[in-house]
Amino acid sequence: MARSNDEVAALLQEYADLISITGGDAFRARVYEKAARAVGGHHADVATLGLKGLQEIPNVGKSIAQKVREYVDSGTVSAVEELRARIPDGVRRLTAIPTLGPKKALAVYEELGVSSVEELADAIHQERLRDLKGFGPRTEENILHGIELLRASGGRVRIDVATELAESIVAVLSAVDGCEKCAYAGSLRRCRETIGDIDILVAAEESAPVMRAFTALPYVTEIIGQGATKTSVRTAKGLDVDLRVVPPDSWGAALQYFTGSKAHNIRTRERAVHQGLKLSEYGLFDVETGEKIVSETEEEVYGRLGLPWIPPPLREDRGEIEAGLRGELPDLVTEADLRGDLHTHTDLTDGLAPLEEMAAAAARCGYAYYAITDHAPDLTMQRMTDERMLAQRERVRELDGTFPTKGRRGGLRLLHGTELNIGPEGGVDWPEDFLAGFDLCVASVHSHFNQSRDALTRRLVRACENPHVHIIGHPTTRLIGKRPGIDADLDAVFAACARTGTALEINAHPHRLDLRDEDILRARRYGVKFAVNSDAHAVPQLDVMRYGIGTAQRGWLTGDDVINTWPERRLRSFLRGRG
Repeated sequence: MARSNDEVAALLQEYADLISITGGDAFRARVYEKAARAVGGHHADVATLGLKGLQEIPNVGKSIAQKVREYVDSGTVSAVEELRARIPDGVRRLTAIPTLGPKKALAVYEELGVSSVEELADAIHQERLRDLKGFGPRTEENILHGIELLRASGGRVRIDVATELAESIVAVLSAVDGCEKCAYAGSLRRCRETIGDIDILVAAEESAPVMRAFTALPYVTEIIGQGATKTSVRTAKGLDVDLRVVPPDSWGAALQYFTGSKAHNIRTRERAVHQGLKLSEYGLFDVETGEKIVSETEEEVYGRLGLPWIPPPLREDRGEIEAGLRGELPDLVTEADLRGDLHTHTDLTDGLAPLEEMAAAAARCGYAYYAITDHAPDLTMQRMTDERMLAQRERVRELDGTFPTKGRRGGLRLLHGTELNIGPEGGVDWPEDFLAGFDLCVASVHSHFNQSRDALTRRLVRACENPHVHIIGHPTTRLIGKRPGIDADLDAVFAACARTGTALEINAHPHRLDLRDEDILRARRYGVKFAVNSDAHAVPQLDVMRYGIGTAQRGWLTGDDVINTWPERRLRSFLRGRG
């Protein structure tokens, strides 16, 4: 389940939004926004901290600490409840639209009486918003984008939310007497970026004990359906969970069947039919005799169909069957292959932990090398200066090799880098002579998302052509469920990356997962190299790499495709080749 920190962070962010909606002090709202980020990124569980310990978290003062303790102790915060009561339900519904801020939501409610997403869409099509101050055609276009995002989500949640819940359920059910095997399946096992519901599979001779334990889970809010082999529940996370119990000797067939995808399963069943067989969740059977041939492991099922075992992230009917028949399935990159993280932040800019804490945590990950890439000065809110960056560089050099790391004699090698801002014309922060002093430069788009397609494409291509830019960070800038990717000609960008030797980032943060797996597949055909990075702004966020690796696997990437799986010498050679 989610840490208390995540729940408290969500509550503090909601409070900041409520302050904005009710016309409260903007500075106070920002204070709560900063506190939400700090709590979400704090390494210790806030439920275990007293007022003094809470006030040691950056941006958490006495008043906020008291609210956190009130929530931990009682499950509610009176100040939040009071503001919630002042906000009409219609406004609360409108704020679910990703691109509609709280003040604009209040404006359309008060001025036009609009109180639902559908009414707002109708008002935009009737051009009724244009008479309101601060609204215009561009605003309408952005709101419609947000409505599309909201509708497209269809109740789906991010992969990290689903993973936390699924792993919690698996841990509980695995401990039930008689449970021989337990795993999650479905789109979560295939590492899809968002999840509609969770499929849990158990192998057991008797299903009743497992079903009882499942329905008794504290986060189950409703039993949708219950039977001897399948039970469906709704949880406090808003996710439905299906539990299926199968005989132990059907485990492999059931895991293959319930992992999917539907299109992949159609192909495997077709192969079975052509061989006079029938494939179901209970096994692979001879059609004429009804004899069960294989079923205990996925490897046996695929093997009897004339295929190698196909990793779940590939099971989307995107050529994996044909590649398997040719013996050409990729040796997919794994989290264990990673030797370092090349995009992270400290409290010098918008991170939450100092350099020393981030580096020590990276060493605990077992990395061989680790890059610090704080923001450059064009993001003025970060107040970066030449002097501050050079002072950090000196400290990085002092700490280089001083953090012991698993399996490495010399300690963690630290790279001093920066995340540059790709400006509207494609330029980046700092002149060439200053950029030449960095070990690594990540360049990312952080603003002007609504430029024309041609302008955005030129902007990214020009950044690729800068000899000091090694990696294009979060290339499409998307935020899952909140902001769509920019409208650029990605094929032109991929071609530029291949031509200039610039790597593309797969940003592992579950809010981003940018590039998407579909984009990775296309970029790979150009010969582009990639970097799977955490973009961590706090110590706990270093752990998100698993989601970036899952996305990389869905893009058919091998270790050779990912530059931060390479030995340090090869990586440094790559970096020098760009400078």
